[in-house]
Amino acid sequence: MNKKKILNDPVYGFINIPNELIFDIIEHSYFQRLRRIKQLGLTDYVYPGALHTRFHHAIGAMHLMDKALQGLKSKGHEISKGEHNAALIAILLHDVGHGPFSHTLEFSLFNEVTHEQLSLWMMQRLNQEFNGQLDLAIEIFQGRYDRPFFHQLVSSQLDLDRLDYLKRDSYFTGVHEGMIGSERIIKMLELHHDKLVVEEKGIYSIENFLNARRLMYWQVYLHKVAVSAEVMLIEVVKRAKELTQMGVSVQTTPALAIFLERNITTRDFEEDEDIIEIYTLLDDGDIWGSLKFWQNHSDTVLRGLSEMLLRRRLFKIEFHNDEIDSDLIKMLREKVVDQFKIDADQSHYFVKKGAVSNSAYIATGGTIDILKKNGDIVDVAEATDLPNIKALSQIVKKYYLCAPKGVF
Repeated sequence: MNKKKILNDPVYGFINIPNELIFDIIEHSYFQRLRRIKQLGLTDYVYPGALHTRFHHAIGAMHLMDKALQGLKSKGHEISKGEHNAALIAILLHDVGHGPFSHTLEFSLFNEVTHEQLSLWMMQRLNQEFNGQLDLAIEIFQGRYDRPFFHQLVSSQLDLDRLDYLKRDSYFTGVHEGMIGSERIIKMLELHHDKLVVEEKGIYSIENFLNARRLMYWQVYLHKVAVSAEVMLIEVVKRAKELTQMGVSVQTTPALAIFLERNITTRDFEEDEDIIEIYTLLDDGDIWGSLKFWQNHSDTVLRGLSEMLLRRRLFKIEFHNDEIDSDLIKMLREKVVDQFKIDADQSHYFVKKGAVSNSAYIATGGTIDILKKNGDIVDVAEATDLPNIKALSQIVKKYYLCAPKGVF
């Protein structure tokens, strides 16, 4: 079988699958599942074109990794074939642990288990199937390999994950403010003592990247309508879980039923080998299919939230600079009780408050280092003529309140 395939990507054009091992990983059911998980959750309720998947993103990130490594090699840095291949696999699988609707339900289906941890467990399972061929990829993914730039390319303030999702999400949403010069940034990458740096002449491309990231967060990832839809999805899953654990029949898929019936923790994943396999059966389809059942459920909360989501009757939402007044929340919950004829202790499902924050660059999470022409290494935020980056380093926090239209 010919495994040297070419994929036609709408963002980058033709992408080569470089070898048989990567082809087999892409063909594996763990990775194919990413076709059924949208990259941006419910953001298509705002931007109808945002229907691209984690599969698209992972392939694109692998393509950028290949370009970055080829560029570093052309500058005289030695990167072995094994290292190159392992880095491609590490970025290809960096999101394989994402669950339905990506980040939205990350902490609703189980307790304190991140998608990064799930990705690692799934990579370890794959490594067993592929007889240890993913050993180095896992070291790179975990940041344990002794050449740190490989991990930085997978996960850092300037990783290939971000370079792909900004460009891809901008393309599919049509929000052109998010477009970045990823090719130029990749060409400006350099190594200093095996750590990733950016040549000084690429500094304005980095400024554009950080500014685009800030704009994409406010215009796309934290768009108030998307936040409203995600809050509603979280609440409907919580209600389904609560009813299930009360002994009320809640029709759903077999895989999702397991996560509704049990409060699954890290320990469960580590001690029960079947949990990971059941998790790999979950995708967006489980949630949409369940919502269709739940819209006819006898429970007012489950039925109401499911109907609203399916018909796009989303909560009205407002952002505020200050914390939400508790008296306002109390008043809205009283209105919800009256309008929906529910008990007061169920009103919190329909009136939600919370906070979102946006910071394009936080140096404490790992700096973006600039290699100056004189050989000095400086944090991009300290570059002499870039006061805008210092401004982008500030965390902006907004508080939100949402409730059904007609109540709020």
